[in-house]
Amino acid sequence: MNSTTLTTDILPSSVVNYYVIIPLSLICILVAIIIACIILSLVIFIKRLHTVTHLLICNGSIASIFYCIVQSINYIYLAFIPGEINDFSCRLRGFFSYMSISAIMHSYLAQAISRYFISVLSNKYQWATSFKTHIILIFIQWSIATIIPLPALLTEDIYHRPHTLCWVPKEYTLHVTYTIIAYYLIPTVFIFVIYIGIYLRVKRHRNSVFITIRGRRSNRDLELLYNIMILFALYIFGALPIILFILTKIDLFYTIGIISVSLALAIEKGVTLVVDRDIRNIIKKCLRQSIAKVRPPTRNFA
Repeated sequence: MNSTTLTTDILPSSVVNYYVIIPLSLICILVAIIIACIILSLVIFIKRLHTVTHLLICNGSIASIFYCIVQSINYIYLAFIPGEINDFSCRLRGFFSYMSISAIMHSYLAQAISRYFISVLSNKYQWATSFKTHIILIFIQWSIATIIPLPALLTEDIYHRPHTLCWVPKEYTLHVTYTIIAYYLIPTVFIFVIYIGIYLRVKRHRNSVFITIRGRRSNRDLELLYNIMILFALYIFGALPIILFILTKIDLFYTIGIISVSLALAIEKGVTLVVDRDIRNIIKKCLRQSIAKVRPPTRNFA
């Protein structure tokens, strides 16, 4: 298909002011990258955080940084390199865009699976809590994130359209449906099924004779799973406007969606610092030490 073909199949009928929207989205992206780097630094340099749970949190932060970099490149091409009209270049950017979305979604699924391993399987199988198992889990996650968006690269459904991000146009109904199901619906369903399964198990243990022995651990499992669901819900909420635009063709959702995903990612990274007990306590300790160094010593005038 000719790269200069004019089409309005995904661009809203009213021209989107990218020069207003893109800077706002880039600000959110910058905040998300900074917080993600803080999380990575804390986990890498503080031995107390060398756990499989924080390994997967780091994995999620890497996926977020990957998404932010990919989207920044897309914005640069859209706003500052309009002369790049090559279809394959656009298709490649579209592939990495979908890959970054899939990486984030499946990083949440990997965290949910990890909680299932630790909560349910760890009593019988030692491998369920090992770093090796979780590294394999992360490898599988990124393999899936690479394979799922291959149709964006192998087909010609994505092509250059002036003033438009490199996404699959809505006219390709089958491909658009695939993106919604593969990138959002399937991971979401699996995460909720795992969540419900662990919740029912924790509730059953609370009512059993083993509550005094396992109650504290069950509460910890449930707390960590709550945290995963909170962060996952924030990201899904951010992606909702884009999904609504695809389903309803209402221009307002398109405009909101360009900013909302980046904003949700920045908020999600910030909330991670709060809901994770270990990271929160370390940050509090560091803040207290910093304040103590800055505060002048009190003098005794007695």
